[in-house]
Amino acid sequence: MGTQTSGKYRGILAGQLVLLLILIALCELLVRTEVVSSLYLPAPTQVIKEMLELFLDSEIYKHIYVTLGEFVVGYGVSVITGIAVGMFLVLVPWAEKFFRPYLSALMAIPKVTIVPLLALWLGIGVIHKISIVFLFCFFTIAINTITGIKQTADQHMKVARVFEASRYQTIMKVILPSAAPTIFAGLRISAATGLVGALFGEMLASKDGLGNILVKATSLYNTAQAFGIVVLVTLVSVLLIALIDLLERKVFMKWKSS
Repeated sequence: MGTQTSGKYRGILAGQLVLLLILIALCELLVRTEVVSSLYLPAPTQVIKEMLELFLDSEIYKHIYVTLGEFVVGYGVSVITGIAVGMFLVLVPWAEKFFRPYLSALMAIPKVTIVPLLALWLGIGVIHKISIVFLFCFFTIAINTITGIKQTADQHMKVARVFEASRYQTIMKVILPSAAPTIFAGLRISAATGLVGALFGEMLASKDGLGNILVKATSLYNTAQAFGIVVLVTLVSVLLIALIDLLERKVFMKWKSS
C-alpha cells in the first residue's frame, strides 16, 4: 500500500513538472516568435539570465536581507500578538462580546488606506515596513486562532475536567493542540501576505529591499528583471510556507500522536 501511494505521489510530481516545462516552453516560443512583445512578457531564458546577474552582483544579498528582516520582525510580532489576542478573546468569557466589534471594524479597514498614514506617523524607515507586515498578518492569525479554539471538542474539555487539569494544562494539552491546524492555516496564509506587505512598503518608499529593485526595474522597462524579482519573492514565499509546514509536523503532529 505504501509503495502504491509513493508511486502515485511521484506520478503527480512528474505531471506537475511536465506541465510547468510546457508552460515555460510555450512562453519562450511566444516571445521568440514575437507573437508577444518581450516588453510585456519576457522570455523565461531572459528571466533566468537576469536572476543570475542579480545574484552575481553582491548587492542583491543586502536587499534580500533587508526585506526578510522586515518580514521576520513584523511577522513574528503578529504571530505572538495574534495568537495571544485570539486566546484572550475566547478564553475570557466577556472579552469576545466586548472587543469583537472593534476587531471586525479594524479588520474591515482597507490596509492600503492606512499605509500612507503610517508613513506620516512613523516615517519611511524600517518601522514603517514592519508595521505594514504586521497589519497584513495580524488579523488573519487572530481570527484563525479564535476559530480554532472554538472548534475544541467538548468531550476533550470534559476529560480535562475529570482529570482535574489546571488552567495552564488545559490550554497547553487540550486547547492549543485542537486549535493548531486552524492556527497553522492562518500562519501559512499570513506568511505569504506578510512578505507581499514588506514588498508593498518598499515599493512605496524605500532605498533598499526587493521592492525597491522591482520599482527600478519597472521604471526602466526592464521587464525581465521585474519578473526575476517576482519569481524570487515567490520562491521565498514557498520556502516560508514549507518551513511552517515542517514546524506543524514537528510540533502539532507530536502533540497529536501523544
